[in-house]
Amino acid sequence: MSILLSLSSSQLKRAAALKDEIAALEKELAATLGDSSAASLRAALVPVKKSKMSPAARAKIAAAQRARWAKVRRLKSAAKPATNGVPKKRKVSAAVKARLSALAKARWAKAKRAGKSAL
Repeated sequence: MSILLSLSSSQLKRAAALKDEIAALEKELAATLGDSSAASLRAALVPVKKSKMSPAARAKIAAAQRARWAKVRRLKSAAKPATNGVPKKRKVSAAVKARLSALAKARWAKAKRAGKSAL
């Protein structure tokens, strides 16, 4: 946009005339070739190259991906021991049970002294 601001009025008029001339020529070419759309004409003139991967290359990529997943599974199984689907139960020692029981009794005693029937 800043280029347009730096052009003189005669340069802008010349650019507009050239643009109109190009549009007229494209229209004439499309009419000659039997196509009414200039955009589709350009698309028809430019060949589209479709990349194709060889079966060997595809097999190589697939093998590399299988190897990556095998490595992930190997690391995961090494990090976590098998438990046969049953989570391991947590065990609390007798001393911890006694301490928790004493704390609970103290809480209830305090609540009863305050005249509450629920904590």
